[in-house]
Amino acid sequence: MCPGGTGHARRPAAADPPHLAGRHALPGVPGGHVEPDDPGLRAALVREIREETGAEPQITGLLQVLADAHQRQYFYLARIGSWSEADRTGPEFADPDRGEYRLEEVPLSVRALDALSLEPEEIAALLRAAVTAGTDLAALADPAR
Repeated sequence: MCPGGTGHARRPAAADPPHLAGRHALPGVPGGHVEPDDPGLRAALVREIREETGAEPQITGLLQVLADAHQRQYFYLARIGSWSEADRTGPEFADPDRGEYRLEEVPLSVRALDALSLEPEEIAALLRAAVTAGTDLAALADPAR
């Protein structure tokens, strides 16, 4: 995600010019689980973004919460000015059997979002609708959460 995009944290979860970062071959947004030593969701998200992108995010706010019987996912909007593949520290980078993880800057457009097959579909649909309407993504996020 650079310089604007979404990230998420799971608990048992636009800029000039807007872009999303995805993992090559398996597109997605940075995110993961809340660890026991994370003081909260935002802290977990910042840690995950640092681990997966080597970047210092500026969290704009909560974008959406998706929940089912097993988990609740919190999707946040954040800005990243730059990232560093060399500074990534997530455990997935130490295990060659987990495949290749590359950061890729993708224009935040309906065509690019459709080409990514971004998951979950609810977030992809929200982003497509906002981009189609010309909505500033920051207006969709709740900065208080």
